[in-house]
Amino acid sequence: MPETPESLLARLAALGIETSTTEHAPVFTVAESQALRGSLPGGHSKNLFLRPAKSGPGPHLLAVLQEDRKLSVNALARAVGAGRVEMAPADDLRRLLGVEPGSVTPFGLVNAPPGAVRVVLDAGLLRDHEVVHFHPLVNSMTTAIRPDELLRFLGHLGHRPEVVELPPPAG
Repeated sequence: MPETPESLLARLAALGIETSTTEHAPVFTVAESQALRGSLPGGHSKNLFLRPAKSGPGPHLLAVLQEDRKLSVNALARAVGAGRVEMAPADDLRRLLGVEPGSVTPFGLVNAPPGAVRVVLDAGLLRDHEVVHFHPLVNSMTTAIRPDELLRFLGHLGHRPEVVELPPPAG
């Protein structure tokens, strides 16, 4: 069984990781998130869950980007040396991250076996904010966590997050 938001938050607390969680109406897009955000200071993200293109080998890719970053999937794949990728279907989200579409989050790695998902985090998102916000497995809640604690948690789970400098937007 996949983790629940409550069990995820309990795991974080057991590791001594401070978080703050806000409940809200479900959000499915960055625009909806921005409209409901209110006063949640810190970094906010868009999260892309990709799989190797039909002929390509390798793990799935979870890209955690600053919400305002404009980067095509192909440019992202080139920047991180991932080869050809495509958006992963909802079945892959459920099977590997234990989340539904609209709830993609690095916290979903709590459900993924180490090595099954390559996680790439936008260096600017982590560097430029004291806290970053992600859904705790459902899109009706948002959890704030310090970037270093997110990295520690992912490492504790056996994942090796890659923090990458992505190219600036063109033009």
